[in-house]
Amino acid sequence: MGSNAAGKPPAASSWEFRATGPRNLSSPGWRDLIRSSWRDPNYRRIAMSCFVQVAYLLELDRQESRAGEDALAPSWWKPFRYKLVRPLIDSRDGSIYGALLEWDQVAALSDLIVVKPQGAPKAVLALRGTLLKQLTVVRDLEDDLRLFAWDSLRGSVRFTGALEVLKSAIDKHGSSNVCVAGHSLGGGFALQVGKTLAKDGTFVECHLFNPPSVSLGMGLRKIQEKADKVLKRYISSSSSSNASGGPGEEPQVASEIGEEKLIKEVKTWVPNLYINSCDYICCFYADRSGVATVTAEKHSGVQHSKLYLIAKGPNKFLEAHGLQQWWSDDSELHLAVNDSKLMYRRLKSLYVQQ
Repeated sequence: MGSNAAGKPPAASSWEFRATGPRNLSSPGWRDLIRSSWRDPNYRRIAMSCFVQVAYLLELDRQESRAGEDALAPSWWKPFRYKLVRPLIDSRDGSIYGALLEWDQVAALSDLIVVKPQGAPKAVLALRGTLLKQLTVVRDLEDDLRLFAWDSLRGSVRFTGALEVLKSAIDKHGSSNVCVAGHSLGGGFALQVGKTLAKDGTFVECHLFNPPSVSLGMGLRKIQEKADKVLKRYISSSSSSNASGGPGEEPQVASEIGEEKLIKEVKTWVPNLYINSCDYICCFYADRSGVATVTAEKHSGVQHSKLYLIAKGPNKFLEAHGLQQWWSDDSELHLAVNDSKLMYRRLKSLYVQQ
């Protein structure tokens, strides 16, 4: 359910930050103390996608024995004044599937930034998707199949490792200062660890790029839910036929009240979704009409989901599923006003026993 950063295996030199990184990225400086770039959603999206690119390149650097000045990954975190604290290593094959980055105050001082800009996270956990390389493809596809079959990644060692690292970062910096981001399969892991923490009342900012939207497990659960509704409706109608009309309406009213309460609870924590409708792996987060959700708004204390649909971007599958479009200056995002029904279904498990 993933690919490398652009969907195709490119030459190593093409992933140098100055060659394929964001072209109009503003350099950090003392002005960030007055007006932080991190308060701009576009800058935040670009930074998060570049941090996920770090996770891809750390593994490619490892496989191709690049180190020191030859390594490509460092050029993707240094422009944002972050540093690598810990690579996440899969114990099954030794591959790197993620990276924990922290704000680098020493590097920031060289730009006269004496304190961390407002809105900049102190730590970011970035998780990559599938790399179709000989040294990683077996374990990557194993987790892809796990997600497709069961709609869950809890049994993976990568889930355990990512959750452990994220909890450690939260203990050190606080949940409001930590973000998690992932692309494709990595987006699936990011959503899973974010949901796990949210269920315990710990909310972290979450950025999901092209996360998988279909699975056999979810499809079977949907069929089961429909069957349960039909059965309950039959039982309710049978009961009401043996009683007066008034009491027979009470279960339906109670159900509507419960559903309204559930909707509000689900919206307590929602990730940032970045979707290309030409990518059939993630496109089902948007409605058939291509409608996405507007950026965060609050009504009566309820925060609505944030789903960004790319309006002008690659339309061929491999490029549409790639990560590069999310930092590209040629891409345009479209924002609409409806919530993602699929994300609502995925978040219901936070509040409902399934």
